[in-house]
Amino acid sequence: MYVVLAIMLGLLVPYGIRVMLGPSVWDRLLGMNLIASKIIVIIIIFSSVNEMTFLLDFAIIYALSGFIGTIFIALFLSERNRKKDKGGKENGNS
Repeated sequence: MYVVLAIMLGLLVPYGIRVMLGPSVWDRLLGMNLIASKIIVIIIIFSSVNEMTFLLDFAIIYALSGFIGTIFIALFLSERNRKKDKGGKENGNS
């Protein structure tokens, strides 16, 4: 199980690179989602190996907060892009 944990931790490196160097905001958001999902898996594996079942509650809370945060960030970005596109079209017509 510790080998699986090491592999999961190793997978965080390319996702972190995607977050830092992502060509767009959407790539960075995707990288953050991948990091969050790997952290959830790490918490679940760690809690099962060490028989600490109370950590599963933290994994569930982390998953829900990450999901809700991702939805809000995506809505914010799409609304911002929609306003930018709308403003650009109005300025182009006048």
